[in-house]
Amino acid sequence: MTIPSLSALAIFVAAAFFEIAGCYAFYAWLRLGRSVWWAAPGVAALLMFAWLLTFAPTEAAGRAYAVYGGVYIAASLVWLSLIERQAPDRWDLLGAAICLVGAGVILFAPRAT
Repeated sequence: MTIPSLSALAIFVAAAFFEIAGCYAFYAWLRLGRSVWWAAPGVAALLMFAWLLTFAPTEAAGRAYAVYGGVYIAASLVWLSLIERQAPDRWDLLGAAICLVGAGVILFAPRAT
Protein backbone atom coordinates (compact mmCIF):
# COMPACT_ATOMS: atom_id res chain seq x y z
CA MET A 1 0.00 0.00 0.00
CA THR A 2 1.33 3.43 -0.84
CA ILE A 3 0.17 7.00 -0.68
CA PRO A 4 0.72 8.11 -4.29
CA SER A 5 0.54 11.83 -3.53
CA LEU A 6 3.38 11.70 -0.99
CA SER A 7 6.98 11.17 -1.91
CA ALA A 8 9.22 8.88 0.11
CA LEU A 9 10.97 11.89 1.60
CA ALA A 10 7.66 13.47 2.64
CA ILE A 11 6.57 10.24 4.35
CA PHE A 12 9.83 9.95 6.28
CA VAL A 13 9.90 13.64 7.25
CA ALA A 14 6.28 13.60 8.40
CA ALA A 15 6.86 10.40 10.37
CA ALA A 16 9.91 11.95 12.02
CA PHE A 17 7.97 15.06 12.98
CA PHE A 18 5.21 13.02 14.62
CA GLU A 19 7.60 10.69 16.43
CA ILE A 20 9.70 13.53 17.79
CA ALA A 21 6.61 15.52 18.80
CA GLY A 22 5.10 12.47 20.50
CA CYS A 23 8.26 11.66 22.40
CA TYR A 24 8.74 15.31 23.32
CA ALA A 25 5.24 15.41 24.80
CA PHE A 26 6.23 12.63 27.19
CA TYR A 27 9.55 14.36 27.88
CA ALA A 28 7.69 17.57 28.71
CA TRP A 29 5.38 15.70 31.07
CA LEU A 30 7.98 13.53 32.81
CA ARG A 31 11.08 15.72 32.72
CA LEU A 32 9.84 19.29 32.45
CA GLY A 33 6.97 19.00 34.92
CA ARG A 34 4.16 19.68 32.45
CA SER A 35 0.66 18.32 33.02
CA VAL A 36 -0.10 14.64 32.47
CA TRP A 37 -2.42 15.86 29.72
CA TRP A 38 0.66 16.31 27.53
CA ALA A 39 0.62 12.51 27.17
CA ALA A 40 -2.66 12.51 25.19
CA PRO A 41 -1.36 14.41 22.14
CA GLY A 42 1.88 12.49 22.57
CA VAL A 43 0.08 9.20 22.11
CA ALA A 44 -1.84 10.57 19.11
CA ALA A 45 1.39 11.78 17.51
CA LEU A 46 3.09 8.42 18.04
CA LEU A 47 0.12 6.63 16.47
CA MET A 48 0.35 8.96 13.46
CA PHE A 49 4.09 8.25 13.22
CA ALA A 50 3.54 4.48 13.17
CA TRP A 51 0.74 4.76 10.61
CA LEU A 52 2.77 6.99 8.29
CA LEU A 53 5.79 4.71 8.38
CA THR A 54 3.67 1.86 7.00
CA PHE A 55 3.53 3.79 3.72
CA ALA A 56 7.32 3.84 3.26
CA PRO A 57 8.19 2.72 -0.27
CA THR A 58 10.20 -0.36 0.63
CA GLU A 59 9.41 -4.04 0.37
CA ALA A 60 10.56 -4.80 3.92
CA ALA A 61 9.69 -3.13 7.21
CA GLY A 62 13.24 -3.41 8.51
CA ARG A 63 14.58 -1.54 5.50
CA ALA A 64 11.97 1.19 5.97
CA TYR A 65 13.02 1.55 9.61
CA ALA A 66 16.69 1.70 8.66
CA VAL A 67 16.10 4.48 6.13
CA TYR A 68 13.83 6.26 8.57
CA GLY A 69 16.59 6.19 11.18
CA GLY A 70 18.77 8.48 9.07
CA VAL A 71 15.92 10.91 8.46
CA TYR A 72 15.00 10.81 12.16
CA ILE A 73 18.52 11.80 13.19
CA ALA A 74 18.53 14.80 10.84
CA ALA A 75 15.00 15.79 11.89
CA SER A 76 16.01 15.59 15.54
CA LEU A 77 18.68 18.21 14.92
CA VAL A 78 16.13 20.44 13.21
CA TRP A 79 13.92 20.02 16.31
CA LEU A 80 16.89 20.82 18.52
CA SER A 81 17.42 24.05 16.62
CA LEU A 82 13.83 25.22 16.10
CA ILE A 83 12.04 24.02 19.23
CA GLU A 84 14.78 23.77 21.84
CA ARG A 85 16.70 26.74 20.44
CA GLN A 86 20.09 25.04 20.57
CA ALA A 87 22.30 25.17 17.52
CA PRO A 88 23.65 21.82 16.34
CA ASP A 89 27.44 21.86 16.18
CA ARG A 90 29.56 20.73 13.25
CA TRP A 91 29.82 17.21 14.67
CA ASP A 92 26.05 16.94 14.91
CA LEU A 93 25.75 18.06 11.30
CA LEU A 94 28.50 15.73 10.08
CA GLY A 95 26.93 12.79 11.89
CA ALA A 96 23.51 13.56 10.42
CA ALA A 97 25.00 13.89 6.93
CA ILE A 98 26.67 10.49 7.26
CA CYS A 99 23.39 8.96 8.39
CA LEU A 100 21.47 10.51 5.50
CA VAL A 101 24.01 9.18 3.01
CA GLY A 102 23.60 5.73 4.55
CA ALA A 103 19.81 6.02 4.42
CA GLY A 104 20.03 6.98 0.74
CA VAL A 105 22.21 3.99 -0.03
CA ILE A 106 19.72 1.69 1.68
CA LEU A 107 16.68 3.25 -0.02
CA PHE A 108 18.03 3.68 -3.55
CA ALA A 109 20.46 0.78 -3.95
CA PRO A 110 19.64 -1.53 -6.84
CA ARG A 111 18.25 -4.78 -5.50
CA ALA A 112 18.39 -8.20 -7.10
CA THR A 113 14.89 -9.40 -7.91
